[in-house]
This record gives sequence, C-alpha cells and structure tokens, in this order.
Amino acid sequence: MTNMKGVLLLDERHVVGPDAFVELVVWRVPDPVRGSRHVFKYRLALVAGGECVIRIDNESGKGDHRHSGGTESPYEFSSPDRLLEDFWREVDEWRKSG
Repeated sequence: MTNMKGVLLLDERHVVGPDAFVELVVWRVPDPVRGSRHVFKYRLALVAGGECVIRIDNESGKGDHRHSGGTESPYEFSSPDRLLEDFWREVDEWRKSG
C-alpha cells in the first residue's frame, strides 16, 4: 500500500422517511481494499427505525457485498455510478414495500 491517502468522493446523508435515512460514503483509494479489485472504498446504507435494513459495502477482507433482511450476499461492483443506481433502486423497492 502506498502512503498516499484516499480522496473522499461522496459523503451524504438523506432523509427518506419519517424514521429512515440513507448514508452514502465513497472514497477513491490508492490501492484496492483487500478482497476488492477496484480502487473504491464505499459504504451505502439505509437505516430505518434505528436498524440498518440495506447496506452495500466493501469491508476489508470481505470484498464487495450487500446486506438485506439479515442476509449477506456478494455484490458485483462495476463503477461508482452503477453502485449508486443499484443502491437507490433497492431503497425505492423498500419504500414501495413499506
């Protein structure tokens, strides 16, 4: 790993319901996070009623994956734009089902 620090690309929080919000954090890092093949470190989460109901992230060692309804599954990362599209689509589906 190089000594160069990462660059914060996105750090936002949006209210999406009376007791729900999303948090979006994306960094460009000098080297891939362990388990990932790209130079982005990210955490996108939907929190409702004090619980994280959807999260897509690439925690070091686990690589790209998503959490939904207590289930963890792989996530196929292709680009930051696609990541945001996929996440917002899941948030929209959750909002329609609630």
